[in-house]
Amino acid sequence: MSIYIGNLSYQVTEEDLRLAFSEYGKVSRVQLPTDRETGRPRGFAFVEMESESQETAAIEALDGAEWMGRDLRVNKAKPREERSPSRGGGGGGWGNNRGGGGGRGGRY
Repeated sequence: MSIYIGNLSYQVTEEDLRLAFSEYGKVSRVQLPTDRETGRPRGFAFVEMESESQETAAIEALDGAEWMGRDLRVNKAKPREERSPSRGGGGGGWGNNRGGGGGRGGRY
């Protein structure tokens, strides 16, 4: 199982997280997702620890705590939800392109 950490400072590093969570047990893995376009952290992370009791101790100690100027949200990570397969597009009406023109050209 892993821990979700939200409301992180954008300056946080994987090493910062590893150090903070190591106070509650052995950290097995740290994931700090980054924005594809900017490469900056997205403000949340996932930490995996060696045992569930260590994860519970970290969650109880750090949820709501202020760290790097932000109030952390720390809880058990929920399994990623399955997304339905994308078929491109995203809605109907793209075929003919007849209509008001979406606000271009004066008619609103």
